[in-house]
Amino acid sequence: MGTIKQGILGGFSGKVGTVIGSSWKGISYMRGQAQHVKNPRSAGQVNQRTKFALVMGFLQPVVPYIRIGFKSQAAKQTEFNAAMSYTIKNAVTGSYPSYALDFTKIIVSKGGLTQVTGATATWDNNRNEVKIDWTDNSGVGNALATDKAMPFIYNKDKGETIYDTAGATRATHTQSLTVPNDWEGDKVEVYLGMVSEDGKEVADSIYLGEVTLTPA
Repeated sequence: MGTIKQGILGGFSGKVGTVIGSSWKGISYMRGQAQHVKNPRSAGQVNQRTKFALVMGFLQPVVPYIRIGFKSQAAKQTEFNAAMSYTIKNAVTGSYPSYALDFTKIIVSKGGLTQVTGATATWDNNRNEVKIDWTDNSGVGNALATDKAMPFIYNKDKGETIYDTAGATRATHTQSLTVPNDWEGDKVEVYLGMVSEDGKEVADSIYLGEVTLTPA
């Protein structure tokens, strides 16, 4: 039974029907009684949780990158949640329980800045670097020469990532990332995004393909 503390217009404490009254830091509030879930592990819930865990494993280690890459998508949600939602909807393939990521459909940054064109990724085994080149398209759309590259390399054999959130300028049209020595022989997925110099605009990332880090 609920107890009224300040008359009929005041807050109350306890349960009245399906409504529970309480207070927090002197503020009265009401909440509905929690409903019992008949089957908390329905097929639909298990499917969604499995997809969620798969995408979480990919995105969680790269939160600093995602905070920049999905900044423009964070309306009424966090950048991470925006990236989670996009990836689950667009880049998960297969069926339960064998879900997998479709790396060709993943994007690691999303926004209205003009993308680069003619981008490629190659392996330089003499320098132990992945080299990324692109065409300088400064002046096309809202692209500026001062925009910064955001290269992203994911080692799917080891589940590890290296990236740069403020790399070479668009006008420089090239950047290399040194990879760990123990990545030699592994396969990596390479992406390239762009961010404006002031960090306010980002471009949809481009998938540059799978690169095998062949030993020298």
